[in-house]
Amino acid sequence: MELGDTQVQTSQKIHQAFSDEAMGITQIKEWYNRFKQGQTSDKSKPWSGRPSTSRNEEFVENVCRIVEDDRRITIKEITEEVGISTGSAHTILTEDLAMRRVSKFVPKLLVEQQKQLCLKIAQDLLDCANSD
Repeated sequence: MELGDTQVQTSQKIHQAFSDEAMGITQIKEWYNRFKQGQTSDKSKPWSGRPSTSRNEEFVENVCRIVEDDRRITIKEITEEVGISTGSAHTILTEDLAMRRVSKFVPKLLVEQQKQLCLKIAQDLLDCANSD
């Protein structure tokens, strides 16, 4: 490495600097070897292999339709009905459909009509409180 330290010395310096917050010895050794081989980033190299086929438009549309029909549906029920993995179903819901789980799946962003309704209700409550 640039400083000429060994793995052990590097590990000791990291643990001295970060104490309880320091990463584990195995991770330090792995990063030490990566940087020693010339890698300049802490990111892993992209994996080779087949791309995911569970997040295509057809699956996204199926999941969207299922959730719109029943917002109380579970991820397990979605995976069984659509035939995809739990991780793919969760990713489709959170990333592709921008939903999150509360007691049911709901869009993260309100549409303009919903915002106006919330504003009207809040204003009515404020007017009611001020009139007392």
